[in-house]
Formats: sequence, C-alpha cells, structure tokens
Amino acid sequence: MKGIIGKKIGMTSVFESNGKQTACTIIEAGPCMVTQKKTVDTDGYNALQIAFGEAKEKNTPKALLHHFAKANTTPKAIVKEIRNCSIDKQVGEALTCEIFTEGEKVSVIGTTKGKGFQGVVKRHGFAGVGEASHGQHDRQRAPGSIGGSSYPSRVFKGMRMAGRMGGDQVKVKALRIIKVFPDKNYILVAGSVPGHNGSIVLIQN
Repeated sequence: MKGIIGKKIGMTSVFESNGKQTACTIIEAGPCMVTQKKTVDTDGYNALQIAFGEAKEKNTPKALLHHFAKANTTPKAIVKEIRNCSIDKQVGEALTCEIFTEGEKVSVIGTTKGKGFQGVVKRHGFAGVGEASHGQHDRQRAPGSIGGSSYPSRVFKGMRMAGRMGGDQVKVKALRIIKVFPDKNYILVAGSVPGHNGSIVLIQN
C-alpha cells in the first residue's frame, strides 16, 4: 500500500481524449515528510508515519517538537500512518504526488461537511406527506409513526429519526487519477471527495 496526505482545493471539469467531460476534484497532495518508520521488531507492525502542513512552534507540544527534530523537519500540522507501506523512504525524506501515476485507481478518506441538526427528509430521504389538504397541518416533512403503543411499547434501536448529520469519516473507493502536476503538487481525481474546500484528505491505494 502507498499513500499521501493532501488538501482538497476544489472542483473542476476536464475534457478527456474521447471527448467526454469529466468532473474532477483538485487535491494538493504533499509534499509530506517521513517522520518515523515503524517495523515489526520495534513496534509490532510495519508502517510509515508521514506529516503534512506547517504548524507554529508555539502551538506544538514539546514531545512532538523533539519528534519532528529527530526527522530534521519543521513542526507539522497533520500526522498520519500508512500501514504496510510499499514506498521505500527513510526518515527525513519527502513524499510527493509523483508516487501516483495517471490512470491509477485510489481511495480518498475525508470528513464530510457538517450539516447540523436535520430532519428525516434531508437526513434519510423520507418523502413526507406531500399533500397540504384534508386537514394536514405542518405534516409535510414530519417523520410519522415511530413505534407501537401497547406492543412493543418502545421505539426500536436504529429507528431513522432527526439528528446530527454530516461530520463523518468517509472513504470513497476506486477514484481514477486523471492527471498529476508534480510542479504544483496537484492531483486531479475523477469524481467528488468528502469534505469542504481546504479540508484534509488521505489518498491511498
């Protein structure tokens, strides 16, 4: 497995060689610094720890400052691990978007946009009543009945109801890389990825 930390820039569309217009997401992938190399002997598993984005020294705990100093790098904002990483990099070396090639399929992990407290129509796709006649009063977007009265005298677990929506970690699989821009550290992937513009994502395959 290989991966890199990136930042979602926004969306655009490109025309491919077959004339088809494809919606794409622009991701600033790296450069990431390798801050630790974990092995089975020392940590019980193989992993490559990478860091992305600059952080202020005054906002970084001293333990992390020493950790970054051992890797000969400045304090970083985001630190993640790539388990069973196939990239042969040493501590202190940089990881760039060139680890991926055009046409390759990748998975992107990100946090979805927070929607706040939402009703059942928006959150679960309920149809609602749909009619305003025959004495219906403010029932158009209501959830309706949620359980029995005398039996089972309770609401079943997992009942779809109103509540907090969004802010979940989501993994979108099999996104095709349209183009790689090594000079700008940009990767163009077909389709959408979770999160708002400027949010942190993890790209791996």
